[in-house]
Amino acid sequence: MATVREVTHELLRRLGMTTIFGNPGSTELTFLEDFPEDFRYVLALQEASALGMATGYAQGTGNAALVNLHTAPGLGNAMGALVTAWHNRTPLVVTAGQQDRRHINLEPLLTGRLVELARPYVKRSHEPRRPQEVPSEILRAYHTAMQPPRGPVFVSVPMDDWDAECEMPHSHEVSHRVAPDPAAIERAAEVLRGAHSPAIVVGPGVARSRSFDEVVALAERIKAPVWQEGIVALAGFPQGHPLFMGFLPLAQKGVSEILAPHDAVLVLGSAVFPYYPYVPGEVVREGTEVVQITDDPEEAARAPLGRSIFGDVALAAAGLAELLPEADRPAPPAWEEPPEPGATVPMSVDYVMWQIARALPEDAVVADESTSSKVVLHRYVRTNDPVGYHTSAAGGLGFCMPASVGLKLAMPERPVVCVIGDGSAMYSIQSLWTAARNGLAIPTIVINNRGYTILKSYRNALGISDSVPGLDMPGIDLVQVARGLGADGEAVERPEDLEGALGRALEAEGPYLVDVAVDTSVPKFAR
Repeated sequence: MATVREVTHELLRRLGMTTIFGNPGSTELTFLEDFPEDFRYVLALQEASALGMATGYAQGTGNAALVNLHTAPGLGNAMGALVTAWHNRTPLVVTAGQQDRRHINLEPLLTGRLVELARPYVKRSHEPRRPQEVPSEILRAYHTAMQPPRGPVFVSVPMDDWDAECEMPHSHEVSHRVAPDPAAIERAAEVLRGAHSPAIVVGPGVARSRSFDEVVALAERIKAPVWQEGIVALAGFPQGHPLFMGFLPLAQKGVSEILAPHDAVLVLGSAVFPYYPYVPGEVVREGTEVVQITDDPEEAARAPLGRSIFGDVALAAAGLAELLPEADRPAPPAWEEPPEPGATVPMSVDYVMWQIARALPEDAVVADESTSSKVVLHRYVRTNDPVGYHTSAAGGLGFCMPASVGLKLAMPERPVVCVIGDGSAMYSIQSLWTAARNGLAIPTIVINNRGYTILKSYRNALGISDSVPGLDMPGIDLVQVARGLGADGEAVERPEDLEGALGRALEAEGPYLVDVAVDTSVPKFAR
């Protein structure tokens, strides 16, 4: 009879999960023993980076990824990244080694309360009751992770379980799509048919369902302007399309003012609506009807008004298009292109983002953690691809660098570019080592304003004095750090040097960091 380890290997092959991300510890060695030649182990130098890489890989492939962590300390290190995976609705099977069952009741070193630690930010958290349940629990974890709303699942495995004998679990297929209620779709169509000026707000659920074509067809049919919700974890609409109007702010007042001219708002794959600073206002103006279609029942349950429909966004958009007539109203005017920014010393963030947009290949995949510069990035850097843009939906730092590694492993044929702030870069900069060891050509462009400028901007918006400590971080040589991790790079301070540096980064055969010094003035917080 085969061992738990051998059965699990075969199960992972069937599930397409032969790439494993991790940072091993003593309780994981028994899992990694006799590692199959057809598997790939991606070593990260810290557990948060391992989980971030797995998140990027899962988002790039569309399939759940496997990450193996080191008992409670490793899971604890990865918890921030697990929060991001939860909010990004990324399918992950997260495993960690538990102490040996034969003396776990004595609580030896590295015994962990793993199930409890993971539980708040996973769809299911479990430790099998006996070794023979490990493969079937991993299979259950996979299907749970893939079922909408997608998300991470945690399995704790005692280290002696892998050598026990067991059988392959029965074949088990699960459909992972949920069709929306046809009667609810018909009612939504009635709202849109009766609207004089409908609008559409899109969110990451559109990209998760790979429904760009269906949503474009629907928007063109009813000639509705389309806005992206403000967090923009994934693009929800082609940003070069003439119906795309830009990005909503993250506050009630700003959202309601933008949507005020519209008597019906169709929200696809998003909450109603994502907010950050408290700026009170109406959700929408009185008389505006809101229809939400989401793959997340929690988003539907907490919507403050309107009507919500749970189900696959692609199926819903296609169904609505079939029920709605071609609108005879004129199409709204296209979003105005921003003017070309001037070259100054120090460089403005606008100038840097404009140059990045000019340099990026059309099929580039952007992992973004530019934070205080994000509004400016969206002004210039646009994607027309559901997997062309990625950022954290959780608001924390440390996602972008490891995610770019996972994205490049998932899509080796496409250029993957990381755009990141200097503060953000220091959370997971060890990811450059993994990129270098795996020969991954990933340009990393650091927008360096020598501090946590997003916090300075928020401080000013709240009317807090500049007495708050800890917002500056001078004296870090990011290029030297990158070189110490096996990457190459250069620092840029003058505008005439930027275009060449970006070209070298995009043509490099391995990871290449461009540290761009920008104006340190504090921008107004976008509301």
